[in-house]
Amino acid sequence: MANAYFKVPVAVNEPVWSYAPGSPERKELRKALTELKGAQVDIPMTIGGKKVYTDDKRAIYPPHEIKHQLGVYSRGNKDHVEQAIQAALDAKPQWEAMPWEERAAIFLRAADLLTGPYRAKMNAATMLGQSKNIFQSEIDAVCELADFFRYNVQYMTEIYSQQPESVRGTWNRMEYRPLEGFVFALTPFNFTSIAGNLCSAPALMGNTVVWKPSETQIYSAALIMEIYEKAGLPPGVINLVFVGGQTAGEVIFKHSEFAGLHFTGSTGVFQNLWKTIGENISRYKSYPRIVGETGGKDFVIAHPSAEAKAVAVALARGAFEFQGQKCSAASRAYIPESLWPEIKKYLQEDLAAFKIGNPEDFGNFINAVIDEKSFDKITKFIAEAKANKDIEVVAGGEYDKSEGYFIQPTVLKVKDPGYVTMCEELFGPVLSLYVYKDEDYEATLDLVDSTGPYALTGAIFGLDRYAVKKGIDKLRNAAGNFYINDKPTGAVVGQQPFGGARASGTNDKAGSVLNLYRWVSPRAIKENFVPPVDFRYPFLSSDD
Repeated sequence: MANAYFKVPVAVNEPVWSYAPGSPERKELRKALTELKGAQVDIPMTIGGKKVYTDDKRAIYPPHEIKHQLGVYSRGNKDHVEQAIQAALDAKPQWEAMPWEERAAIFLRAADLLTGPYRAKMNAATMLGQSKNIFQSEIDAVCELADFFRYNVQYMTEIYSQQPESVRGTWNRMEYRPLEGFVFALTPFNFTSIAGNLCSAPALMGNTVVWKPSETQIYSAALIMEIYEKAGLPPGVINLVFVGGQTAGEVIFKHSEFAGLHFTGSTGVFQNLWKTIGENISRYKSYPRIVGETGGKDFVIAHPSAEAKAVAVALARGAFEFQGQKCSAASRAYIPESLWPEIKKYLQEDLAAFKIGNPEDFGNFINAVIDEKSFDKITKFIAEAKANKDIEVVAGGEYDKSEGYFIQPTVLKVKDPGYVTMCEELFGPVLSLYVYKDEDYEATLDLVDSTGPYALTGAIFGLDRYAVKKGIDKLRNAAGNFYINDKPTGAVVGQQPFGGARASGTNDKAGSVLNLYRWVSPRAIKENFVPPVDFRYPFLSSDD
């Protein structure tokens, strides 16, 4: 029985390792890559702590090396979803009754396992399965995921410490219960850390979870599950299923115990899920919590006072790191006429220096997009732009899928700021630019704010502080994460809580205490030490 107020270790951001030539971590990573590529894995689902294999095997290939098979995973069906829900419900009473410090210990251990003995393997799995270069993998699959584990533990203690005032004769307490039912975590391919956080954050707060990862992230998702088990996560707390979205939805959203959705993915899918939940609202024991981070058409606007080189580097990194497959990637830019020649020169020089290819070659800055469906969608837009006389292809424009899904980083200069690539989320290495007249800066701010339905990330560049302040004010609702003289990507847990509004999501800020509040259902408790024994109040007495 605990008889102390425990303090958890103070969370600090995990340092990013360099992987410089000759470094021990580089050597260890090379070994891990070789071992994973030399093995043929058979990845099962995990339901109630048991490994579940099926006869429906689906192959896993690196997006950059589509002729090499890494292994297979077992595809599930409706029955497996039902089993996962039941396993979550069976595990819930014991899990939610577990003292908070015991839950905390599991995820703190997971963080140390991830950043210690599993570091090289997790990086290798993300590099191979999702085609990330080592830096992009390190900051995501290791550092950010460990940050989520550690900071969420700290945020949990902050929530529990928030208690109401009590007057003499009473004791008021606030209990932060988990939700009543199970949580469904539906996770994306592009960030291993997001996949790990979307299932673990609700679990940390005492919930049990059914987790469906993207089919193109299963390779690293299986390793996350292995780390959870190694850290001591009890069976049934997080149940990992590999099924189609429609299969999962048909079961989950009709279940009376459905208590919450933790989602990252496309706006269209999220809106459809919300609609489905609304149609089934009378089925549920409680109103479900719906938390989603969705699409973005993220912007960079430069004022004429901006430094051209800084803008060019922000565009090169912000638009093309991880092939533009970040929800936060810069995909539209507004450049003043006076700066455009200089920015164009710097940007073309940077893009010409990019090396493209397999992430196992650490010299490659750009790797493959995630799959053929994505490749075909993105290249269709590029082909249409190349055929349009009003569009200048400033850089790139070439692509090839014979060995992997490779697309050159492409920059399009448009005459029409309402052209489709300025408005629609492409989720790939395409940056569209509109060059405006210097005197139209304020009107262009209005254009930025009114283009498209999204409001995830955005950046403003300028040295004129009055102009910057004008941009901050006018674009107040245009981005949930707003950057000044910096690229609109790279949010760090504990430093820039992440999320947007409008069609970009519910803005519940992953990487902050705000997100964890969504996974608890508070109960206010008042205890009266000396209860009254007479119903009469003083005002009822006579004047005598």
